[in-house]
Amino acid sequence: MPATLLDGKLVAQRVVSGLRPRVEALKARGIQPRLAVVRVGDDPASQIYIRAKIRACEQAGVLGGELELAASAREADVLARLEELNADSAVHGVLVQLPMPKGIDPHRVAAHIDPDKDVDGLHAINLGRLLQGDARFRPCTPAGVLRLLDDYSIGLRGRHAVVVGRSEIVGKPMALLLLERDATVTVCHSKTADIAAVTRMAEVVVVAVGRPGMLKGDMIKPGAVVVDVGVNRLADGRLAGDAVWDDMCTRAGHVTPVPGGVGPMTVAMLIENTVQAAECAAAGASECPELGVRR
Repeated sequence: MPATLLDGKLVAQRVVSGLRPRVEALKARGIQPRLAVVRVGDDPASQIYIRAKIRACEQAGVLGGELELAASAREADVLARLEELNADSAVHGVLVQLPMPKGIDPHRVAAHIDPDKDVDGLHAINLGRLLQGDARFRPCTPAGVLRLLDDYSIGLRGRHAVVVGRSEIVGKPMALLLLERDATVTVCHSKTADIAAVTRMAEVVVVAVGRPGMLKGDMIKPGAVVVDVGVNRLADGRLAGDAVWDDMCTRAGHVTPVPGGVGPMTVAMLIENTVQAAECAAAGASECPELGVRR
């Protein structure tokens, strides 16, 4: 039986549209949610991603703007711009688009964003709160994965979930969020002796390594849920995920496409976090309300 497609594009549209009443309520109080995206250099892929984020902002009624710094910008220049955005009360969300040019430390940059405006959820304070199960802003891609699974009524409690990849942006926070949902979680990485032996035991596999075709059909249990976070540009210009698409379609129970799966959900969660930040600013709260944290 063919796998059920997890349509991230469709679900993301519903999420973004569902934010409009919250945005209108803020506007009625004289508050216009605003996201500022900082780009350093002229990476073509970054420009495409930022345009997608700004389009989603427009759909939700959020102001989205791009601030461009030259590829020759120093780290001090980036930090100075972040200080300006942190001090601007009209800006509710701040995001620095990755990757950045060599010589700029992404950790130092992330640490310079006001945690109350860190809508990417990557500041050390927000990651620490995530570890405690009390996240202010959840990292957008892992949060988008959960929202997508929720929309298709895919439960996680008691299920064995395997995360392939241990990045700070996806793999590690994904594992924490799955634990928060009462899944039993295993994390595989480049030093795992036999990844296939582990993934074959999983009921849910999230793969995020940035290597096309890494996850093959014989590496998953029949009927497993496969979430492919990888986005890779092939030699012929096509986009491909980390999983072999044809294999997943015939062996998995549910699978995300690339493109059109996790990517749109990441953007939707970014916009939701921005609206959440604006609501917190409007309330004068020092901490954002929890986004449905499960204990």
